Amino acid sequence: MTEATSTIAPARADRLKAGLKGRYARERRFKLYGILAVSVAIGFLVLLLGRIIEQGHTAFYAHEVTLPVYMDPARIDASYPQGTNFELLVAEQELVRLGVTDDAEGTKANAMRSLFSSELKYRAADIIRARPHLIGHTVTIPAPTSDEADLYYKGEISIETPADQRRLSDEQIGWLDRMKADGAVRTHFNTALFTKGDSTEPELAGVLGALVGSALMLMVTAIIAIPIGIGAAVYLEEFSAKNRLTDLIEVNINNLAAVPSIVYGLLGVAVFINWAHLPRSSPIVGGLVLALMALPTIIIATRSSLKAVPPSIREAALAMGASRTQTVFQHVLPLAMPGVMTGSIISMAHALGETAPLLLIGMVSFVPGVPHSIAEPTGALPSLVYIWENASERAFHERTAAAILVLLTFMIVMNAAAIVLRRRFERRW
Repeated sequence: MTEATSTIAPARADRLKAGLKGRYARERRFKLYGILAVSVAIGFLVLLLGRIIEQGHTAFYAHEVTLPVYMDPARIDASYPQGTNFELLVAEQELVRLGVTDDAEGTKANAMRSLFSSELKYRAADIIRARPHLIGHTVTIPAPTSDEADLYYKGEISIETPADQRRLSDEQIGWLDRMKADGAVRTHFNTALFTKGDSTEPELAGVLGALVGSALMLMVTAIIAIPIGIGAAVYLEEFSAKNRLTDLIEVNINNLAAVPSIVYGLLGVAVFINWAHLPRSSPIVGGLVLALMALPTIIIATRSSLKAVPPSIREAALAMGASRTQTVFQHVLPLAMPGVMTGSIISMAHALGETAPLLLIGMVSFVPGVPHSIAEPTGALPSLVYIWENASERAFHERTAAAILVLLTFMIVMNAAAIVLRRRFERRW
């Protein structure tokens, strides 16, 4: 070995070591960037969910006041108890119990009456209708509080708040404190949130109507989109000729998957409502619009699952004498079913959270009650969130967050079902 060679070799080795050290440093930085990106994403997710839970957890419980009410025969008609002003009757008796004297105009009685929900009169009327012999006796009635009184008991309203920024007067807050000090106030799970439809009164509003509406829409969407989407994907992938026409169809399917959802809403208004004259705000129209949105996703996911099946499966089936149709439907499609089910469920979950097309077809309007068919006007969970968030009453804002939690729960369940099904039936090649 010459002197020049012995001089060059250590220098080259040093350069190689420096280059290797630089590559390792870049790899560590890349891993650090990845960990940082994941941490930031998780942080924003925790912040979002934490804010929603903080605002919405109070909607899952409510307060009611246990009141002894004398069923005055002079003011109650046993044949028509719902015509009795039970709210005023209870308010006047509660003022007497608290030792408060009302004025001639009944101002204090009206102020006391506003602390209880209008549900009070229906509960009292139901009691008298079921047991008219209680007229002339004192009956204990659990009276649900109004939205403002409920917010006060939840700590959302304070007496330190300026009077012009709250609807409760100092006197009303004093009455609420005395009721609580007497042990008449009880906290209970807010079943009305899940057993009632929308209402103009926040304490009576629930998500049941919107929940049923969303379920009916998803049913229509699944019945239409899943068979058509899978059938179209199977034909395009397994039976159609590979030419310019099929290439054009494939490009347009991919483009349709990226079309904004509001465009599908405009299409639904033009075709299903203005041309086909289907009932506005109904689950059938919403389901048809969402089916159009879900079709491209289902077709793309199904085609990808079919492509993932090894060609040897097809070749082996054909070699054993199976026809092309038998090969596809008895061998290829069953093996691709995990991916097909995953794509279908994810597309349904995506459709469940869509809002823009539902607003355009009229599901932003106030619809009380629960729908019983796909042709009745109804709301949906996303549109209900929009309506409640734009309401003026403060109590609707906590119910908005609660409705978001219900919607997120359903979407998480659907996505979890997709993951479980995929892992349950997935085949490794």
